[in-house]
Amino acid sequence: MVKRVAIIGAGVSGLASIRCCLEEGLEPTCFERSNEVGGLWEFSDHSEEGRASIYKSVFTNSSKEMMCFPDFPYPDDYPNYMHQSKVQNYIKTFAQKKNLFRYIQFETLVTSIKKCPDFLITGQWEIVSEKDEKQESTIFDAVMICSGHHVYPNLPTDSFPGLDRFQGYYLHSRDYKGPEVYKGKRVLVIGLGNSGCDIAVELSRLVTQVIISTRSGSWVMSRVWDDGYPWDMLYVTRFASFLRNALPSFVSDWLYVKKMNKWFKHENYGLMPLNSTLRKEPVFNDELPSRILCGTVSIKPNVKEFTETSAIFEDGTVFEAIDYVIFATGYGYAYPFLDDSIIKSRNNEVTLFKGIFPPFLEKPTLAVIGLVQSLGAAIPTADLQARWAVKVFANSCTLPTTNEMMDDIEEKMGKKLKWFGQSQTLQTDYITYMDELGSFIGAKPNIPWLFLTDPQLALEVYFGPCSPYQFRLMGPGKWDGARNAILTQWDRTLKPTRTRAVSEAKRPQPFYNLLKILLFPVLLLAVLLAFH
Repeated sequence: MVKRVAIIGAGVSGLASIRCCLEEGLEPTCFERSNEVGGLWEFSDHSEEGRASIYKSVFTNSSKEMMCFPDFPYPDDYPNYMHQSKVQNYIKTFAQKKNLFRYIQFETLVTSIKKCPDFLITGQWEIVSEKDEKQESTIFDAVMICSGHHVYPNLPTDSFPGLDRFQGYYLHSRDYKGPEVYKGKRVLVIGLGNSGCDIAVELSRLVTQVIISTRSGSWVMSRVWDDGYPWDMLYVTRFASFLRNALPSFVSDWLYVKKMNKWFKHENYGLMPLNSTLRKEPVFNDELPSRILCGTVSIKPNVKEFTETSAIFEDGTVFEAIDYVIFATGYGYAYPFLDDSIIKSRNNEVTLFKGIFPPFLEKPTLAVIGLVQSLGAAIPTADLQARWAVKVFANSCTLPTTNEMMDDIEEKMGKKLKWFGQSQTLQTDYITYMDELGSFIGAKPNIPWLFLTDPQLALEVYFGPCSPYQFRLMGPGKWDGARNAILTQWDRTLKPTRTRAVSEAKRPQPFYNLLKILLFPVLLLAVLLAFH
């Protein structure tokens, strides 16, 4: 019988896991190597080995209504896209209100997680932790790994001939903290992800010249979507997800490219992705096109080689007299405290059932929380993952056989390649994934039942934003405030921007827009018949 659960890391995944253990009647102990909760969101002005690191100017790419804990909305006066300090403040408040601090051992490093000798019978793990240079070994019934995937930088120095003789400075984006050091310099940013674009745009106001080098291009999206609403509150909806999955792929692909190119023509800015129909995570940057138009940022192809002072690109052009090269080249997965074969059980790739459970473990007593990435936000995803994991630990949910889990992993890998392309990340479609996890624990919203019993709520759930509250609306762990939170989510979205109220607030009307779309062919047909 699982009772004692070890949780590695006190970021959002770790806090979600502590809370879910308590809801399930388990006894969590969380090990956090720093002296604070929040993980990635806790800013430090220097990067530390083995810890996630962000720059000071980070803002969220998900809006507040889409990235909260499902029973804990952000304060209604918080902006829709928040500075990292606001998110960190919210995370701390959540941990205090839910009384989670008492379960966390701060400044404690986990150095080893090993199966106990009698693992085949007990499923137990031996955890060695270190605090104040003293080691301690403890036995736990289950383990939840919540140490994130923005910890170990991917610095592909071998891919760039001549970098060893380059006389300027080079660093990974995790070591970038702010623009002041680079004033008046010439900077090359390698990588067109969110960090690379944020850093290049921020530097463009202070440096002499900044160039972004990209191998494959990327779609760039604004956080401000149609009619000025937050992008995810219009894009991440059940109806939109249904259309994307139901339409023939050539129609779906055409619509996707059309939508992505609506803000500006990517081919005119050198940003067009090599494979434009892949659903790789776009870059969110409201300023990049404007910076390119103003000539303060330029886009170049991949670097072929470096000389002592310059970079030669694959198109033969050269960027001379470079002072700094910043590698915004992402992160690799590493769990130095755990035998690699447990998580990377096939072809040295991360192999996990639903991105959580290692399929070859004899007992399902180890879960990885927060590793899966999607266009949805991390907090609600981690919350639902943890809710399912603790139910598996407590034997109220069971996993399929190893063969069934491997078949599912193979099938998902095929879909992932088709939709997201070859990449290291465990990418998935947000709503499909959340519904899958929700159905395992009985928390997936029953839409037909809602339409019969509560049509007002059903319309908002199906056509409105697929906000986190939906996954605590019914079933075990349901929150009594979920219905009201869903019906008032647009009020909290509009409040911080309506600081000068001029008329009634305007909310989107997706259901009526749909009716208009459907009525158009009917009217056209009526007109044609009338003239016959």
